[in-house]
Amino acid sequence: MDLQPPQTPPVRQTSALGSGETSGEIQGKVPSGRRRGRGSVSNHSGRFETQKRNEADDGWESLGRLEPFVTSVQEERAKSIISNNTSPDIGFDQSINPYRGCEHGCVYCYARPTHAFLGLSAGLDFETRLFAKVNAPELLEKELAKPGYGVKTIALGTNTDPYQPIERRYRIMRRLLEILERANHPVGIVTKSALVLRDKDILSAMAKRGLVKVALSVTTLDRKLARAMEPRASTPEKRLEALEELSSAGIPTAVMVAPIIPALNDPEIETILTRAHAAGACEAGYVMLRLPLEIADLLQEWLLEHEPDRAKRVMSLMRSMRGGKDYDSGWGERMRGQGPYAWQIGRRFELATKRLGLNAKNFDLRVDLFEPPVLPGQQMSLL
Repeated sequence: MDLQPPQTPPVRQTSALGSGETSGEIQGKVPSGRRRGRGSVSNHSGRFETQKRNEADDGWESLGRLEPFVTSVQEERAKSIISNNTSPDIGFDQSINPYRGCEHGCVYCYARPTHAFLGLSAGLDFETRLFAKVNAPELLEKELAKPGYGVKTIALGTNTDPYQPIERRYRIMRRLLEILERANHPVGIVTKSALVLRDKDILSAMAKRGLVKVALSVTTLDRKLARAMEPRASTPEKRLEALEELSSAGIPTAVMVAPIIPALNDPEIETILTRAHAAGACEAGYVMLRLPLEIADLLQEWLLEHEPDRAKRVMSLMRSMRGGKDYDSGWGERMRGQGPYAWQIGRRFELATKRLGLNAKNFDLRVDLFEPPVLPGQQMSLL
């Protein structure tokens, strides 16, 4: 291990992808054998750490003896489970995230920087060192039962995917849905996983009462690109099949073309929307790629390894939509970008959805059916 002083700034790849330089060397790159099936190329120390640790070959092939990254899960007991949102450009007021970190490994995931608050890396740590909020269902019942609780749609899948692979073992998402279904509470779900079909029975029952919508995020239809960019998520075809099966079961569905990465997947916008509409999706949305904090470095490293010929083009277009910067966090603009290229993406999406009849009807979820859970020892309502 090579220890650098705290003042050393995190490595950025702007020299490789900026103007005037062509070097494609990735500093701190983890050997491919140790990260097989993962999205990130590196595992730089978190931004709050007082020391920066980088692996370096000592000449004795010591890096070759390091173990591959494997998924580990730490069970934790959260203090609260419903998060409230006040951001004006996000379409939900309440959300639940049953897991921290996400094994899907999507290299572009905007949730990656949150791992720094745990003293971990936004890189490989984010997709291998996971946390399961095992008491989430119990907390949800208590929070829904509080006097004066205001019913608003709860969004699931807004940060990390609730149907990531470890959900098969922990089943936290299913237990949350069971509580929400009993309480007649509206819920919106976003996922990249066909595992959502496991809970079709609950979702169908909720859909009959106007209590649920499910969105599948489809970033690309190119299986090779999807494998490199979001390695442990369901394949694009599996997601479209899930859309079709959910729609056939009477569950309102949507497709999220997210994120749109210029010069990489933006040529597929119309095709993705057409395929999703054919599968039964009624609504559609999109989000322009966001590169907050460590994500800019991680994406550029990924581009240098997987798409070196398009790396500079991608980043040049990204900066053209962000006022010359990698990222602009301004309300509204962070989701859509600005400038001619962003405008073009927006018009293409608008014309395609209009042609297909997507978003012609908005499925508002019902809030008037809510019945607070009755906790042990609590008196039931007489009305």
